[in-house]
Amino acid sequence: MKERRIEIDTPDGTMTTFEFHPEEGGPYPIVLYLMDAPSIRPALMQMASRLATAGYYVLMPFLYYRKSPYKEFGASDPEMHERRELMQSVTREGALVDCQALLNHAATNPAADTSKKIGAVGFCMSGPLVMSLAQNMPDKVGAIASVHGAWVVTDKDDSPHLQIDQIKSEVYLAWADDDPTATPEERDIMDKAMADAGINYRIDYLEGALHGFAPPGGERYNHAAAERHWEVVHDMFKRNLV
Repeated sequence: MKERRIEIDTPDGTMTTFEFHPEEGGPYPIVLYLMDAPSIRPALMQMASRLATAGYYVLMPFLYYRKSPYKEFGASDPEMHERRELMQSVTREGALVDCQALLNHAATNPAADTSKKIGAVGFCMSGPLVMSLAQNMPDKVGAIASVHGAWVVTDKDDSPHLQIDQIKSEVYLAWADDDPTATPEERDIMDKAMADAGINYRIDYLEGALHGFAPPGGERYNHAAAERHWEVVHDMFKRNLV
């Protein structure tokens, strides 16, 4: 497995990114792997590497780069406060800028197959980001997964669930149980919105799995729910990233 840290220039600054792909064979379909609020850490590195071993060229960017140099965050109160402030710098519009920069970089690496559709996985705050990619790049994005995605339904006019009319990709939502950032009522709203839009989608309501169930090692890690999302993501990408 090839793993390396790279620096990618965007119109908004330099974005530290981690690149993963198998050493043998290729080129491989591109998958953008978007971090959750706790940022890039060993658990997410492990997950990105696991996905790449299945035959993908995976890029995982540090989304806080507009306001912070790359760093790993701990669990202290000051760092928690800093992360909450940095989250405000992550927007759906910014994600489109970042995605284009990532794809421009991928085009320079022979391990990446730029002829195929791309996939994207977003955790927590990045659930709305991958939805934005599918909405705004409908002919390029083949499949997306929002895993314990947060705030995909809001009471604002620009709520992600209201911006899905152009989505052509397959959509998977791994919905956590008892999640204040994604309630059962909001799940029903999203379900209806996607059904009305005629999207090829699936919502898995993972009973007993709390927000943050996917990254291993955390106190909310739920093995059964995590493996469930892996099964669906692998199957979906295999069918759509062609």
